[in-house]
Amino acid sequence: MLSEIITTDAFILLSAILFISGVITTKFSARLGVPALVLFIMVGIVMGSDVLGIIHFDDAGLAQTIGVFALVIILFEGGLQTKWKTLRPVIPPALSLATMGVLLTSGIVAVAAKYILEIGWLEAILFGAIVGSTDAAAVFAVLKGQNVKPRIGATLEAESGSNDPMAVFLTIAMIELITVPDANMWKLIASFFVQMGLGLIVGYVFGRLATAAINRLNLDSSGLYPVFATAFALLTYGVTAFMNGSGLLAVYVSAIIIGNTEVAYRHSIVRFSEGFAWMMQILMFVILGLLVFPSELFIWDVMWKGIVISLILMLIARPAAVYASTINMGYTNKELLFLSWAGLKGAVPIVLATFPMLAHVENSQLIFNVVFFVVLTSCLIQGSTITNLADKLGLVGPEKTTPMHSLELVSLGKANAEMIEYEMEEDAAIVGQKLINIPFPKHALVNAIIRNDKLLTPTGNTVIQPRDFLYVLTSRASKQELIRLLQEKKSVPIVKEVPIENKRESETEQT
Repeated sequence: MLSEIITTDAFILLSAILFISGVITTKFSARLGVPALVLFIMVGIVMGSDVLGIIHFDDAGLAQTIGVFALVIILFEGGLQTKWKTLRPVIPPALSLATMGVLLTSGIVAVAAKYILEIGWLEAILFGAIVGSTDAAAVFAVLKGQNVKPRIGATLEAESGSNDPMAVFLTIAMIELITVPDANMWKLIASFFVQMGLGLIVGYVFGRLATAAINRLNLDSSGLYPVFATAFALLTYGVTAFMNGSGLLAVYVSAIIIGNTEVAYRHSIVRFSEGFAWMMQILMFVILGLLVFPSELFIWDVMWKGIVISLILMLIARPAAVYASTINMGYTNKELLFLSWAGLKGAVPIVLATFPMLAHVENSQLIFNVVFFVVLTSCLIQGSTITNLADKLGLVGPEKTTPMHSLELVSLGKANAEMIEYEMEEDAAIVGQKLINIPFPKHALVNAIIRNDKLLTPTGNTVIQPRDFLYVLTSRASKQELIRLLQEKKSVPIVKEVPIENKRESETEQT
């Protein structure tokens, strides 16, 4: 009994050390110019049995389970933050990159792997499939907070969020062809379209169900809404996977729907998901670092092969796939160059590399070690230079206006009221007007305005300016009317005529 308690206490202490180490590395990653993901991996390697020997971990099955769970949370958070009006124009090129682009990348890398790793063609194609996709976790982490132009950023995020099904399909299909020689290739291809279709349909349905449930349920605490939304993400994945569909695609689609629909406690849901996603990234990359044994990875035979394949992937395979997948889609050479360089590899290839190990595919350990080295190289070289490249190519947009402040709200519980946070756009109809002249709904009150990172106490004579962050307390019955007012454009005049007598009385009250 005592030994079990000690083991439990040691596990809790170790978990705390790992998470604290992961959080601290994010602080130093920007100063060192190294992506935080690489530092998370290094924390795992250092804690592993080949270096400090604190943790001995070689369970590929458990690592795969943790990795998939973490990817669900990361994709859900990424979808919540994806704006539909930015995403919609880039859907065709993103889908082309997520399908044809992955196929071309995998094919070119497969040819290189065949002769460099000296393995069979099926194993080489399997290797190409594993590293062929752009990793969502890496892209979301590197682009978060950066001011890359919206069109390019949206293309990368949409591609990375939707190309995992292709990579997973190719990996599983090749493993089946290797382990079951008489497998029917046409059935495998048909199953891919079924998986994609189910992912889109189930993701859309569950996204709508989630928004309806969040808005209609009147929970006692606002802290329950983020938990409820996250549970829906896990449910979406589980149901879709049970139906043999693409669970990761379904989660991303449902998150986009939730993120672009007015839902109760949206701010709390997004902030909770962001923190949870960071925690999952730390856990996933530390676990994947623990799974690697440096004595097997950092040897000359693996290193030179990994470097050569990485260079072929970065300088030949990815650019060829990008240029071929986006023909006549309106991208400039500079944008295509950036998209080529931004095909980051991350957790997904490492998680997929555990599939051959669990299936006991020949040369699976070699494939895993080289895949890990390719990912490490991609994160170090591409991840640390992507922002500077965007700047040199002139693809940096206006600085993001995320307010440097926080607004903590006490849970309103069953009070039938919400606090709306809204950033005013330049073409909004109410921009340039005084609050007293704006026809707000009856049960809506502007409580605070954040302008240039400073808090303003609004009065009737306060003029709304572009990039103002308005905090409006409104009844739920008036919420939709308020949203329509805030989103209305200048082409529709909405100035409210106020009698002189009432206007003077209102100005006197405000004073």
